[in-house]
Amino acid sequence: MTETVVSMNNISYAYERKNVLENVNLEIPKGSFMGLVGPNGGGKTTLIKIILGLIKPDSGSIQLLGKNIDTFRDWNKIGFVSQKANAFNKGFPATVFEVVSMGLTAKIGYLKFFKAKHKQKILEAIEQVGMLEFAYQNIGNLSGGQQQRIFIARSLVNEPELLILDEPTVGVDAENVKRFYELLHRLNREQNITLLLVTHDTGTMTEHATDIVCLNRTLHFHGDPQTYTSLSEKDLSTIYGHPVNIVIHDH
Repeated sequence: MTETVVSMNNISYAYERKNVLENVNLEIPKGSFMGLVGPNGGGKTTLIKIILGLIKPDSGSIQLLGKNIDTFRDWNKIGFVSQKANAFNKGFPATVFEVVSMGLTAKIGYLKFFKAKHKQKILEAIEQVGMLEFAYQNIGNLSGGQQQRIFIARSLVNEPELLILDEPTVGVDAENVKRFYELLHRLNREQNITLLLVTHDTGTMTEHATDIVCLNRTLHFHGDPQTYTSLSEKDLSTIYGHPVNIVIHDH
């Protein structure tokens, strides 16, 4: 029996009387790499906020790691990287080490000194994302792609079972996007971290994902990447609610 990291049953949510999500049923198996796609305004961000416990659904139930979200307390097991994570200006006064260390404050508390074991864990997380040589550099001096790696490290320091990424490659150049996906692939395959990636870059994402979910208020598709990429333009236009042209990526 496959262990489930997230289980959502008949989730509905309305914002200012406008239905954003309607009867969404979704399970995220442990160890999967799930790509969440769909049109702008289709409910992807709302779905993420519900999983993170930031908002409550109007109806339905959700379980995280086998526990009802109302009684779930192991939030350090759920990592999150937003598309705005790399919006640091050049003068932000924090090193890579300091930014990653912020991931441990919930565990050890504010205004407490890091022990040797904590410092080791921070450096190991930085090394996992291939940025150890930048550990004591100012994060504001790094590129957008490098900064996103650091924010993944900030989540990894807590050894998460689920890592959620919301449009993490926005503003990142093509070469760093490729390296970013290679990093995610390693985290998923080698460390068995379950990934939920919100993206519009379906071409690159389908090379690495194990599951694709297409959301436009309701769940229109949930299957493997091969089946998703075989959908016709007519099928995709119906899902997205407007004409869609399929673009083939030449890697």
